Amino acid sequence: MSVSSSRTVIFAALAGNSAIAVVKFAAAALTGSAAMLSEAIHSVVDTGNQLLLLFGLRRAAKPADARHPFGYGLQLYFYTFVVAVLIFGVGGVVSIGHGLEKIRHPAQIVSAWVNYVVLALAILFEGAVWVVALKAFNRQRTGRSFLAAIRHSKDPTVFTVLFEDTAALLGLLVALAGVALSEALDQPVIDGIASVVIGVILMVTAYFLAAESQSLLTGEAASHDTRIGINRIARAEPGVVALNQALTMHFGPNEVFAALSLDFEDSLSAAEVERTVTRIERAIKQAHPDVTRIFIEAQGFDADRRGGVDA
Repeated sequence: MSVSSSRTVIFAALAGNSAIAVVKFAAAALTGSAAMLSEAIHSVVDTGNQLLLLFGLRRAAKPADARHPFGYGLQLYFYTFVVAVLIFGVGGVVSIGHGLEKIRHPAQIVSAWVNYVVLALAILFEGAVWVVALKAFNRQRTGRSFLAAIRHSKDPTVFTVLFEDTAALLGLLVALAGVALSEALDQPVIDGIASVVIGVILMVTAYFLAAESQSLLTGEAASHDTRIGINRIARAEPGVVALNQALTMHFGPNEVFAALSLDFEDSLSAAEVERTVTRIERAIKQAHPDVTRIFIEAQGFDADRRGGVDA
């Protein structure tokens, strides 16, 4: 997925969440609904998250320099992890805390119709953003199942927005049910329970986002297909006796670093080894454009197994 496509998804979510947050806060102040206040907090957190993701995309696009010779791509994963922490800490904890307070001190919801109108509009807007994010995510799936595509994806911006909007839609439905049941059964404590449920939804969402982003942040390898392709190209090149090992790591959604240790035929001259290395690099980059940096080491199998120290 291109950076421009990722930005489109984030901007769509940013516009929707910022507008919805204002309306939700107004409705919460007017009606006194704890679930509505939790939803307002949720929208504010999501708005901040989209700003963080945009900042992360901008930082990740910085060119490599002396301090960061492999570029700044990993910063996108760092800011995705920060987003997960914010969802858990600000969204989840605050929503649960406010819900528990409402359970201890229940208060009747007034002008409940305001909540119904706001929640209906919010479901409409959040649903539209969710569809945009889902279409972008489906373009990445390439036949994989939903969960497999998430694990395979190296672009956290799209699945972060998709996770957030899925949690938002679930939260809106819970808030709607909480307000309706509170009014129908004359039990305002249900509104507080709905707020706690919304907080739990946010925490579960934060957990999955944190798990995915920490895996990328701590050095996730390229996809299985890419690794197999690199190995096949290296082994097929004339003059290569064996592929000792091939290590890959993502430094960004479309930036893969590959390090290969190859055992070349002893009869090859230094110039022939150089030409072979050039052909391998060219073939790998042509077959796998995401592999932007390749380092190839000429080393015998026994020396490689001894950690690169020749006897």
